[in-house]
Parts: sequence; structure tokens; C-alpha cells
Amino acid sequence: MAEPLMELLPEGSQMIATEVASPFLAPFKLTLVVAVFIAIPFVLHQAWAFIAPGLYDNEKALAIPILVSSIALFYGGAAFAYYVVFPLLFEFFTQTGPENVAVMTDINQYLNFVLKLFFAFGVAFEIPIATFLLILSGATTVESLSKKRPYILLGCFVIGMLLTPPDVISQSLLAIPMYLLYEVGLLFGRLVRKRKEEKEAAEEQEAEL
Repeated sequence: MAEPLMELLPEGSQMIATEVASPFLAPFKLTLVVAVFIAIPFVLHQAWAFIAPGLYDNEKALAIPILVSSIALFYGGAAFAYYVVFPLLFEFFTQTGPENVAVMTDINQYLNFVLKLFFAFGVAFEIPIATFLLILSGATTVESLSKKRPYILLGCFVIGMLLTPPDVISQSLLAIPMYLLYEVGLLFGRLVRKRKEEKEAAEEQEAEL
């Protein structure tokens, strides 16, 4: 978990614990979070097994891809944070500080920091699903969402400011992918709408015949 930071520190560097219970509580907290993280697909599978018998076939055909995509996107967001965001972020933090300041990171503070980012990026990567569902349900349209792009971009940066540590780099690294994923959601919304219109047109032609 600490590898992205430790790789950038001088050889022999190590984390510290500023609280008596931190050496025990930090690994315990990490183990608990990892267990929940791994259990998510199993919990959702059990929930699906409970509600699936009450759904129609067309609802099942739609729900399964959305469920699988949601899980994959959440894990994808966490992986993006670890492999892309953490190295860039920690390199910026470690190289912009004064030369006479040694970086000695508290294990508990570090864990809270990275878990917050994992959660933020995992949730942010669900934006395509949320956008797609809004369009599919008829709550909004592709045209309406397209016109609101400037406000969505501003909202992404506001959310990035609220969910990430108080620095511009973290905020931007979350806000930009969020906006790009929003565009992905619009793209899928257009494709589904086009497919729906073609299906309705075909049904009308059959009815006329």
C-alpha cells in the first residue's frame, strides 16, 4: 500500500507512528477495508440472487451489464488511483518541499489519505453508469446534458475539491477523469437512444404491414 510513496523516498526511509495504538490499529483498519473491498462482488451477487426472480427478462438483460460494469468501474477507479494518481501525487509532494525537510510519514495519516482517494476515485468512476441511467430512465436527455457541459465541468472540480486532499493536483487528477467519464456516459446514452429509436421504427413498420 505504501510502495508508491516509499519508492520516492531516500533509501532506508520508513514510516513512523505518532500514536501508541497506530502500529496495531492501522493494519487492522487496512485489513477490514480490504475485506470489504473484496466482499463487494459477493454481497452484490447475493442481493442479485434475491431480487432477480422478481424481474422480467428484459430487466435482467439490462441489470446484469449495469451491475457488472459498476463493479468493474469501481475497481478501475481504485486501480487508477494507485497506479496513476499516487505516483504523480507523491512525486509532486516529495520534490516540491524544502531540501532540509525530511519526509517522515505517519502510518495512520497515510492510510487515511490513500483510503480517502481510493473511495473518491472508485465512486467517481461510476459517473458513466449514473449518466446512462438518467438518460435511460427519461429523467433527462442527451441534448440537455450536452448543453450543461460547462456546469458539469465546474461541478467535477468542486467534487474533486471536496473528496480529495486540499491541493490543486489531487483535485485536478480526480476532476478531469470524472469529466471524461461523463462524456463516456453521454456516448453510451446516444448509442442506446439510437438503438431504441431504430427498434421503435421497426416495430411501427411491422404494425403497418
